[in-house]
Amino acid sequence: MSTELPPNRSREWFDTPELYGWLRRAAFKAEGFSESSYEGKPIIGICNTWSELTHCNSHLRDLAQSVKIGVWQAGGFPMEFPVMSLGEYNMKPTTMLYRNLLSMDVEESITANPLDGVVLLGGCDKTTPALLMGAASADIPAILVTGGPQLKGNWKGEELGSCTDCRRYEVELRAGTIDEDDWAELQSCIVRSNGHCMTMGTASTMGTMGEALGMSLPGNAAIPAVDSRRKQHAEEAGRQIVKNVSSDLTPSRIMDEKAFDNAIKCLHAIGGSTNAIVHLTAIAGRVGIDLSLERFDELSKTTPFLLNLKPSGQYLMEDFYYAGGVPALMGRIESILDLDNITVTGRTLGENIAGHLVHNEDIIRPMSNPLDPEGGLAVLYGNIAPTGAVIKPTAASPDLMVHKGKAIVFEDHDDLGNRIDDPDLEVSPDDILVMKNSGPIGGPGIPEWGFLPIPKKILATGVRDMVRLSDARMSGTAFGTVVVHVTPESAGGGPLSAIRDGDMIELDVPNRKLNLLVTDEELAERLNAHKNRAPDFKRGYKWLHAQHILQADKGCDFDFLRAESLQSD
Repeated sequence: MSTELPPNRSREWFDTPELYGWLRRAAFKAEGFSESSYEGKPIIGICNTWSELTHCNSHLRDLAQSVKIGVWQAGGFPMEFPVMSLGEYNMKPTTMLYRNLLSMDVEESITANPLDGVVLLGGCDKTTPALLMGAASADIPAILVTGGPQLKGNWKGEELGSCTDCRRYEVELRAGTIDEDDWAELQSCIVRSNGHCMTMGTASTMGTMGEALGMSLPGNAAIPAVDSRRKQHAEEAGRQIVKNVSSDLTPSRIMDEKAFDNAIKCLHAIGGSTNAIVHLTAIAGRVGIDLSLERFDELSKTTPFLLNLKPSGQYLMEDFYYAGGVPALMGRIESILDLDNITVTGRTLGENIAGHLVHNEDIIRPMSNPLDPEGGLAVLYGNIAPTGAVIKPTAASPDLMVHKGKAIVFEDHDDLGNRIDDPDLEVSPDDILVMKNSGPIGGPGIPEWGFLPIPKKILATGVRDMVRLSDARMSGTAFGTVVVHVTPESAGGGPLSAIRDGDMIELDVPNRKLNLLVTDEELAERLNAHKNRAPDFKRGYKWLHAQHILQADKGCDFDFLRAESLQSD
């Protein structure tokens, strides 16, 4: 039986008697490419999310040149193309509203063009998962290269991480412990180079997840954006993708159930972003894997938290790189990983991480001395969240992990903004702040609004944390006792919609419980009287989003984009 691979996919575009085959060659000539430059060579797409509106990705045009060098060296023909770019700071109400649109852009750009393999260039929070989702659906050989983290910030001798420390100091500004001059000076110190946030926020987490899944070359996640080794890494990826085309090493061959288990274990070990649960679930859905919240929680209980990075620890991504990066971290937990999984190197995960040493044990702890014996994330259930909610215990207050408090309810984000600092707001530190109508439909797009501000009158007492609860998300850079991703969401009539001011809520993280302390009959009566608050979009992408978006426990993907085997779930 022959094992010979079929001809390069791109030949279908050029080796055809149709007029368009002739015209495609003519069009390449118009760009200055002779037939000898691409004839018989794999055509490698460089899928670029560069944009001046996305500061995290503003250096990716330069990085693309390094990829091209590698592709040329390996005998391929590189062609760079743009896709939609999602800039976390600039886009309203949230980039998450458009993650699926970018994934569609990626998939369609790959499948509609003469490409044999693709290098995915991303970095900012939603660009990385969207690239992986689109590439998984297209399923041609692909390698993820992220832009890398920024250099550490520094203010008055203190090392700063965006945007963990900007959130922390905004609290102090509201509390009056720093002034407007301090705040203005801080602005010039906290984001001081190209790259994404240098805490273990969502961008760093998803770069790590790409590496843990086997979709990036070893070391990709932590190399600082402005380090010359980032360009060297991109060049190596350009060489590797040509090899992967010759062996037809596609995402579906790499991202199997064991790869996702490896990624989840790595997620817990790094104390990664709550958003990774949504993104990994969506990526898995594209390759036909139904990744449940139960699996995340099950693996949390058997995976130690080892990485001492903000917002759950002390250090920053630059320090993580110098300490050994993801290969060294995964080496720490190799006893609980599946080391036989194939990766984009063509080698197994075990081969990739072999020999990578930890250079600072305060940053990457040994399993015998973890920061916590359990992983960084936990999934809660109860009558408020029948299909789940998420909390990050490693960034929360230990004394609030078991808590009973009175609900202070805000109907939506505008209501929160209008009343949170009202001197007449009746609130105490033991109360639980609740925000509704901020989920995938209600937001829309499940914005990062879950980091509800502490009322000024509470900050004035010295308190810096309260239990907060919503169907929104929170930034991976955020911290505190914050429960997010409550499903089903309130705008569609989920139980969160039934909570009223003064109701008692019980949070029990060790036992994974989140309950509204009313009778089943009372809860049912309230829900029967509820009127949905879903926005009524009449046209365009937001209409499409409202019609087809899944809940957070299913990854907030569109129902029609999941693998066919899962679309009817």
